[in-house]
Amino acid sequence: MHRVPLIMVVTSDLAGQVRGKGFPASERDERLLKGVGYTFTNHMINCWGQIPATPWGPLGDLVLMPDAATAVEVDFGDGSMAERFMLGDLFRMDGAPWDCCLRHYLRSALRELESETGLQLIAAFEHEFHDGGLEKREGDSYSLDKVRRGGDFPGAVLHALQAAGAEPETFLPEFGRSQFEFTVKPAPAMVAADRAIIAREMVRAAARRLGRDVSFSPQVDPAGPGNGVHIHMSFQDREGRPVSHDPTQPSNLSGVMGSFVAGILKRLPAMVAVTAPSAASYQRLKPHSWSSAYNNLGWRDREAAIRICPGPETPGADVASAFNVEFRAGDAAASPWLQLGILVRAGLEGIREGLATPQPVSSDPDAMSDSERRRYGVERLPVSLGEALDRLERASDAGTLLPGEFLEAYIMHKRGELEAVSGLTPEEICRRYGDVY
Repeated sequence: MHRVPLIMVVTSDLAGQVRGKGFPASERDERLLKGVGYTFTNHMINCWGQIPATPWGPLGDLVLMPDAATAVEVDFGDGSMAERFMLGDLFRMDGAPWDCCLRHYLRSALRELESETGLQLIAAFEHEFHDGGLEKREGDSYSLDKVRRGGDFPGAVLHALQAAGAEPETFLPEFGRSQFEFTVKPAPAMVAADRAIIAREMVRAAARRLGRDVSFSPQVDPAGPGNGVHIHMSFQDREGRPVSHDPTQPSNLSGVMGSFVAGILKRLPAMVAVTAPSAASYQRLKPHSWSSAYNNLGWRDREAAIRICPGPETPGADVASAFNVEFRAGDAAASPWLQLGILVRAGLEGIREGLATPQPVSSDPDAMSDSERRRYGVERLPVSLGEALDRLERASDAGTLLPGEFLEAYIMHKRGELEAVSGLTPEEICRRYGDVY
């Protein structure tokens, strides 16, 4: 069969979906200069391919410009067409970045951070997903046999991640039935977020070629463990020196990292509507489920919203270079650009305000009294997307987190998504999200 190689230029949108347009590979150089056409309302397509509401209607034209630095070309060696795509930015027709472009949103937040503090954020994403093609067996959590039963799939995933430049670090059989996790190496935040989008697509691409059905949905079964996206973060100065660790400060967090963490936790009850943005997300964010239910800082605690991660403790070890914090109240229903962008904006506000490092909560916040939680500044995160959206909409500083028309568009998009699952059982909600993520 004769085939013309096709290159897609894509964006990650408000639904965390990867959409775009394609062109013959022979036009690559031309498209790097002029991009492809796009519309405002394309960004309002929900995860099920519907547009319940849009602030723009049929009006508005944009240009989706590919970034050659993100080019992916992966041949799986099975005779199928290679995966060829590039991530892109959305611009207005006059060449100005579009306010609702999520890649621009993250980039501008990182520029503000570096301009005001001289710091570069280093990040790494951990991804959990369910493999519907895996033969089920009781008791296979973390087992060698679980990987063995995966057949060619784990190796195909690692090949795809390496070939796409995503720098995989680990691939492991997770706790849940049919659940896996993979991690990638830390990188400058913009690169890390780009790689997160690429990496999920590579898993889907490998699964498609092997006839498997995978899902990154935050909850595929109300009775089982959920799939999180955990984001590790640390700072470097302009000379590349690590500046997140300070053994003389509370919890070993440097002053600037402590303020950054405090800013995120202060705003988290409202902005969890962005980091965990689906109806299924709140079936995962529950106490005693190894996910986050409170806006607390924890020392090596995998139920904290932000966890201070372990580092090397052997004599002479370079603790500062390995030191990082992990944000755990997020999932793959969110675009990595939007997810990391709002964390940076909230954290930067904490730095501007000079917020003190929060005191870690070493006990179970759910077992604490109300007065104890108030003393630590800890509160329960919203228990539904509707409640989270209400908190975001009422927040006096919401416009600084999602500036301009972005806030209105996001709230409208998510309200429409909620209407689509109104009245469904938890099982039905999980099934609907499981099909598209």
